This record gives sequence, C-alpha cells and structure tokens, in this order.
Amino acid sequence: MNSTVVVPTYDERENLAPLVEAILALPGDFRVLVADDASPDGTGAEADRLAAAHAGRVSVLHRPGKEGLGRAYGAGFARALADGADLVFQMDADHSHDPAVLPLLRAPLESGEADLVLGSRYVPGGGTAGWGLLRRLLSRWGSFYARTVLGIPQRDLTGGFKGWRGTLLERVCLAPTASRGYSFQVEMTLRAVRAGARVREVPITFTERRAGRSKMSLAIALEAAWRVPALAARASRTGEAIDGAPAEARR
Repeated sequence: MNSTVVVPTYDERENLAPLVEAILALPGDFRVLVADDASPDGTGAEADRLAAAHAGRVSVLHRPGKEGLGRAYGAGFARALADGADLVFQMDADHSHDPAVLPLLRAPLESGEADLVLGSRYVPGGGTAGWGLLRRLLSRWGSFYARTVLGIPQRDLTGGFKGWRGTLLERVCLAPTASRGYSFQVEMTLRAVRAGARVREVPITFTERRAGRSKMSLAIALEAAWRVPALAARASRTGEAIDGAPAEARR
C-alpha cells in the first residue's frame, strides 16, 4: 500500500532532515509529503533539497503563508490522496512523535482492523516525557474535556500522531474544517467517529521538541476550549453532515 506521511512545517529547518531520514529508513517504503507554510527560516528550501535527494519518496507542498495547522493538514491530505496514497499518516515535525511508531500505526490499517489509528498518550503504555506537572495536567484535562463534551470514548483526542485509511480520509475531508489550530485534531477524530469509522488507539510516548520554538499559544488554546462545544452542537444538529458531505450525498 502507498503509505504517505504528511508533515506540516513552519520554521522547522533544523528538525526536518533528521525526521525525513528516520522515516525513509523504516521498513515498508513510507513516503513523506512536507506541507510548508512559507517558513522564513528556509524550511521550504530544505524540503526541496530532501525531495531532490530522495526522488519519488519525498515531495513538497509550498503554501503561500501561515494559515494554521488545520489548513496545512487539509491541503496536505488533499495532495496525498490526489497522489494515490492508500494510507495517510500525520505527525509533528519537531520529533515529539517517534517515527519508529509509524509501522505500529500502520499495522491495524493494513490488516483491516481499523480505519483510523490514534497514537495515544492516555491509554496503558502511553505517556509523555520531559513535561512539567502543569503541562501534563492541562493536556489530560483537555482530552478529558473534549471526550466528555463530545460523548465519544477515545482517550487522546488532542494528539496529532495518526494514521488514516485513504477511503475514510476522503470522506471526512470533503469540506474544510472549522478549526484552524489544534482543535483540528479533535474535529477530525469526531468526524471519523460520526462517520462510523473503526478507531483504535496505540500507545505512544510524546517527548519535548528537539529544536526550535513551540507553536502553541494562548489564542490556540482558547480556540480549542470554545470550539469543542461548538463541534458538539454541530454534531447534534438534525440533518447536519458530520463527515463534511451534504446530507443528501450520504443517503
């Protein structure tokens, strides 16, 4: 199966090459699609260099500017599917997600056991490394809050390390997400659950970024806080299509 890893980037030049090389060294012929939001630090040029060095396995989507994580992933997913990806994976560029876990995310998709696999910090065997107590508590509360408000059972709704079957991703990406920031992660998983997808969680350890600065901000956190109830209201609206397709198209 064509397995493509979508990596959104903004000022990740130092992190990109080690990450791409680690992914390409994995068994199973993973491909990498870098979706760069016109990074001023030269990340886009570094991505082009890697694409030239690994023709056929690394490609680059140059976007005109920084529009948020959700928009970057949406564009990357669309390109991966257009290029024929059967399985699409998403992960951070900063090495907080271990590339060695990718085959573990892929296995349930290839076997037909799952349509979406979440790399989960909050199932047995999962966790975080290098975080202070306050950050751990906030992260756990965020996932608990989203799970409670939305009424779905998945333990890690705010994580960004995932694997999708292309057929499911096509359905849930038919329309742009309302979320631009990290609440995009919650919205996409909710769409998958409401579309009847089989969702499995695989334990991961999330670590602190290797280099550069975090993209998290107060505005992003506040968006996530108010967006979750808005997503719940939309999901309960009669006739509203959760997977992004018009209701008539799903009948």
